[in-house]
Amino acid sequence: MGELFTFFGLLSHDKTFIYLTHMLLSAGIALMLVRMAMSNLQMVPKGAQNLMEAYISGVLKMGTDVMGKENARRYIPLIATIGLFVGIANLIGVIPGFEAPTGFLEMPLTLALVVFVYYNYEGIRRQGLFTYLKHFLGPVWWLYWLMFPIEIVSHFSRLVSLSFRLFGNVKGDDMFLMVILMLAPWLLPMIPFALLTFMAFLQAFIFMMLTTVYIGSAVAIEEH
Repeated sequence: MGELFTFFGLLSHDKTFIYLTHMLLSAGIALMLVRMAMSNLQMVPKGAQNLMEAYISGVLKMGTDVMGKENARRYIPLIATIGLFVGIANLIGVIPGFEAPTGFLEMPLTLALVVFVYYNYEGIRRQGLFTYLKHFLGPVWWLYWLMFPIEIVSHFSRLVSLSFRLFGNVKGDDMFLMVILMLAPWLLPMIPFALLTFMAFLQAFIFMMLTTVYIGSAVAIEEH
């Protein structure tokens, strides 16, 4: 959004530059938090280690409820990394002078493509190509011809669901914040800031939860 002031915008107003700098900043903060949490591991965690362990435990519990403990442990690196990265990227947009990289379609779409390719790859790897494709046929053999194209379209629609849901919500939050700051730049924005902070966490959770569900459904086909 060219109307928003950003510190990186002082260097260049190019959209790609603004997007890349904020995306790299989000990745840098995520790496810094992980490094801080692992720099001095203790039996009784405190500080960054305590925060990170609580986060990982929450992600593991969520994954266990969806796909079982074994699969949750297997895929927690990807799911937890996505959740942390998206959460930080969303929160950056709440800070005046910065813009959420998830408010650019490039980042949500890239993450959605990564998730889409990965869960289909894992489904094929774990189940085998033919067993995995049978999942697209439905339970009734004489409806295979109808269910297969419907299921294919449904799976590709997940790209839209993942990417545009995150992009649309974050972009809308940016526009809402811009209007609030224009109308009441001092005390009143405190309430919208709290609401946008909550929404930043919520959108990261939704993206992470959908990723967990998609992976879980892909690797657990044989149980249905």
